[in-house]
Amino acid sequence: MKSKIISMFVSFIIYFFTWGLQAQTLNAQDLHQKALVATCANCHGTNGKGVENSGLPLINHYSGEQILTHLKAYKSGAREGTIMPQLAKGYTDEQLQIIANLLGKK
Repeated sequence: MKSKIISMFVSFIIYFFTWGLQAQTLNAQDLHQKALVATCANCHGTNGKGVENSGLPLINHYSGEQILTHLKAYKSGAREGTIMPQLAKGYTDEQLQIIANLLGKK
């Protein structure tokens, strides 16, 4: 009986700590993704809605696929810009995909 209680207690502890680690991993991934798009908000505003009187393009009407196409064009040099080419070159293709997915019109 005592060994059964100990076994159940150990199982609970393992489950509890494993669940906590999974939650931390998910939160870390979410924070990483939000950090990637934070740079975009400096010029394009929160959720791509723009910054009033900035003269910068609104991007909240583009799909994720359209945003990714633009970002890759900036990265490759196929599309010109003042700041966007330098910014896009600083991200991997995987990071650009994450950014496009988060900012793209749902």
